Amino acid sequence: MHAFWKRNTALFLGSQALSLLGSSLVQYALLWQVTLQTRSSVMMTLYIVAGFLPTFLLSPFAGVWADRYDRRKLIALADAMIALVTLALAVVFTLRGTELWLFFLAAAIRSVGTAVQQPAVGSLLPQLVPEDRLMRVNGIQSTLHSVNMLGAPALAGFLMSVAPLQVLFYVDAVTAALAIAILTFFVRVEARPRAPVQDGASQLGEIRDGFRYIRGHAHLVPFFGYLGFILVLITPAAFLTPLQTARSFGGEVWRLTAIEMVFSVGMMLGGTALAVRSGSSNRMRTMVASTLIMGASTVALGVVPHFGVYLAFMGLFGVALPFYNTPATVMLQEHVEPVYLGRVFSVLTMLSTALMPLSMVLFGPLAEVVAIERILQVTGVLVLLLGLLAPLHRRLMSFGEPKRTPGESQDSTGMTA
Repeated sequence: MHAFWKRNTALFLGSQALSLLGSSLVQYALLWQVTLQTRSSVMMTLYIVAGFLPTFLLSPFAGVWADRYDRRKLIALADAMIALVTLALAVVFTLRGTELWLFFLAAAIRSVGTAVQQPAVGSLLPQLVPEDRLMRVNGIQSTLHSVNMLGAPALAGFLMSVAPLQVLFYVDAVTAALAIAILTFFVRVEARPRAPVQDGASQLGEIRDGFRYIRGHAHLVPFFGYLGFILVLITPAAFLTPLQTARSFGGEVWRLTAIEMVFSVGMMLGGTALAVRSGSSNRMRTMVASTLIMGASTVALGVVPHFGVYLAFMGLFGVALPFYNTPATVMLQEHVEPVYLGRVFSVLTMLSTALMPLSMVLFGPLAEVVAIERILQVTGVLVLLLGLLAPLHRRLMSFGEPKRTPGESQDSTGMTA
């Protein structure tokens, strides 16, 4: 690892923070404009599908590209594509006004950029950061994301109230250009060797090879299963709590704003704590502890009658979430072979992108006939149960152990135990 890794990493994280800010402004603007223009749950559902389906479908190919090509260039190209689409949208809106179909097209094309970018970002960090600093650097990245979640909605709302919609699109283009310039001219990445088996292979062949790699490593199968179950079970806490707040505590805008802000502040505190102190040396123990806290918080959200206490548990949930997300990312960065890292991260992108929106197909209609409080209680108990059972799965827990040195023993799968 070259001597200037801290400078390199700081520039990389800064470029991604800039890019994320501009993208978030446009994301909120598009979502709010569709909401205000249609006031239709059907149109909202279609917009959400347009925003995640391309990412889900393209992620396997994006994982191959992240393993085949220069990851830094892929990130820059994805940023450029998203920015150009946003810039074109701004020009069209300036000339012709807002047309609904353009929102859906923009969401779909931006989703393509996200599919390309996410596996590349996750697999590039180990090329920049020493292995023993991955947890802290990912904690810093989580904190930056949380700061963005806290500030971007307020900034988007302010800009939409004082300027035409397309101004936000121009801001995104500018932030993307700055991010690309920093990434291209100032971030230095060491070359990485390619595996000979990849030479001449088709993209579909490499996708199949990536899935064979996951199936052939007994740690990864239960790990992704664990992630998948958690993502499904925390969906009500993620998506139904605004509706629950409006029904149970009152529909005032400040209440909806409060739960989002408290959750974002909690995530910011959790990410900061991880950046300062990496948690347990066994990453899975950190994830299990986070799971138990999230499960207990979900149950509490379905029980507490006072809004102030409700906010406290929402904040606690936010604090716990980085202790779940960040170790999951770091474990893959530590244990997966570099030539497969992009494809493995593409599976993580598919799960995180698709499972929660798809789960709303079940939980959304269910919330019309069953009290949201009861849904939160049941899913919270199931999350707690999963957290209590996880330590009994020895292979899953061993995946969280620190990576061994080359001289230490490995298990029969070829992964360090």
